Amino acid sequence: MSDAALRFYSEVLQLPLLDALSGDDWGGRPWLMMFFGTGSGQLLALCALRGARPPPPDGLPADVRHFAFSVPGATQQQRWREQLERHGVPYTEEQHGRQHSLYFRDPNGIMREVTTPDSVAGGAAADAALQRARRWIEAGAPAGRGP
Repeated sequence: MSDAALRFYSEVLQLPLLDALSGDDWGGRPWLMMFFGTGSGQLLALCALRGARPPPPDGLPADVRHFAFSVPGATQQQRWREQLERHGVPYTEEQHGRQHSLYFRDPNGIMREVTTPDSVAGGAAADAALQRARRWIEAGAPAGRGP
């Protein structure tokens, strides 16, 4: 994890760094873990191992693995868009049904998403969503592979 990642999360995304822990041995490497506040009571933890290299490409689309933040509406999402533009961070936009999303990468190449409208905090599981997921899984997705 580089200084660029620290600056990206604290300055570009303006997430407060709430804590940082480090140690000498995580799998034989010195480590750093930074905890950023997301504004929703959740934490985003970034972990770094000194000298570790990114894994090789695995052939999956680059945006399959990503983390999403939700915001209440278009006004808040526009603030994110302006912040990304101000810092020269490239992004794309997509409409997913009622969700509108901004996608961008952090300095480590990790895909991030800011979507609106926001998710229902503490909402109950949706039976229809569970049934769709079960049908897809039962249709033959290999265990441990795919979304």
